[in-house]
Amino acid sequence: MRLLLVEDDVMIGESVLDALRAEGYAVDWVRDGGLADTAWSTESYDLVVLDLGLPRQDGLQVLKRARARRDRTPVLIATARDAVSDRVAGLDAGADDYLLKPFDLDELHARVRALLRRSAGRAEPLFIHGRVTLNPVTHEATLDNQPVSLSQREWAVLEALIARPGTILSRVQLEEKLYGWKDEVSSNTIEVYIHSLRKKFGAGFIQNIRGMGYVIRREPEAGAS
Repeated sequence: MRLLLVEDDVMIGESVLDALRAEGYAVDWVRDGGLADTAWSTESYDLVVLDLGLPRQDGLQVLKRARARRDRTPVLIATARDAVSDRVAGLDAGADDYLLKPFDLDELHARVRALLRRSAGRAEPLFIHGRVTLNPVTHEATLDNQPVSLSQREWAVLEALIARPGTILSRVQLEEKLYGWKDEVSSNTIEVYIHSLRKKFGAGFIQNIRGMGYVIRREPEAGAS
């Protein structure tokens, strides 16, 4: 999953950046509203963590501009503005959640997971697909209730695919979910991770749609023949 972090305080930004990356997210960090507006309008993100008091352009205006162009990316406002009127304004402008500074990083992680879960249309905290289960909190994966060891990038590829079964993701789309601006990406990186995941979960678990990308098929509905 790829996140945009908008935070002008260097100490807070570095702390949050490290914490999110340690959870396996690809994160782009910008420090003013102008750069946030540019990044958000030109890149694809799964979630935005947004401060409000920003140089050049207030975070609330950045949010309003995104919603005006019908961008539905989940937004977690993380700010020191604690007045009820500020919280109401942020939520009414299109934010999905509001977190007050100073905050505990565990709470930040939980809110991020909840927003990503909601945006994927899930209520349950686990990804369960046939014989495979993923736990986003612990980053544990199992096959037939037996643990499967995954690298951080293998986990990210599998999570992106299993979060929306039946949706084909191209190599470029998967790369966007794994890597930030400064990461170097080899041309066959995704293929290497897919090959490794197939060895661990079965050759047919992740399917290649020629010329389009990769997909984990939807499970057949109960009673379907």
